[in-house]
Amino acid sequence: MNLTRPLTLEGQIVRLEPLTMEHLPVLLALASLEDYPFTSVPHSERGMRNYIQTALEEQAHGKTVPFVTVDKRWGKIVGSTRLAHLELWNWPEGSPLARPGKPDAVEIGWTWLAPFAQRSGINTEAKLLMLTHAFEVWQVRRVTLKTDERNMRSRNAILRLGAKFEGILRAHMPASDGGIRNSAMFSILAEEWPAVKTTLQARLRN
Repeated sequence: MNLTRPLTLEGQIVRLEPLTMEHLPVLLALASLEDYPFTSVPHSERGMRNYIQTALEEQAHGKTVPFVTVDKRWGKIVGSTRLAHLELWNWPEGSPLARPGKPDAVEIGWTWLAPFAQRSGINTEAKLLMLTHAFEVWQVRRVTLKTDERNMRSRNAILRLGAKFEGILRAHMPASDGGIRNSAMFSILAEEWPAVKTTLQARLRN
């Protein structure tokens, strides 16, 4: 099973399409519309080229599945997101929990949207599409989501998805503003997924 092959996920208002270098101009234009505090969104052509190239290299090495986010109502790209950090756990030999070729955990992240696409239902449906693929196709045991400790907008959005707050990883990684980032960690487990799915579907209907 090629877990990180280019993948398209489609809902009612969102289509997640494979990220390619051809998307550089439109993503760069969208990045110029907002500062995106606490989120690593490149604002230069060189930075965006490196951003995309890194994602494609990680995809080739089986680490990530990067997307552009398309608003189907207008047929326009409005941002980007990824399934990343696929984990295939090293189970003891003969363990009944081992599932060769299937990931045990994955992270959803690197998500950003143009200002006009925020609070529009796009993020909710995009997350629903990725969570459905993770839990129902890959059958993962856990999905991780994380953000800068200071990014309250992102933290609240993750909580609204139904993820559980796990705590703060201190001095976890470089911050987008050049400092050292504390990361707020969240997760959704396989046994929690049916309730989370029902809640997200109801939010999209309202």
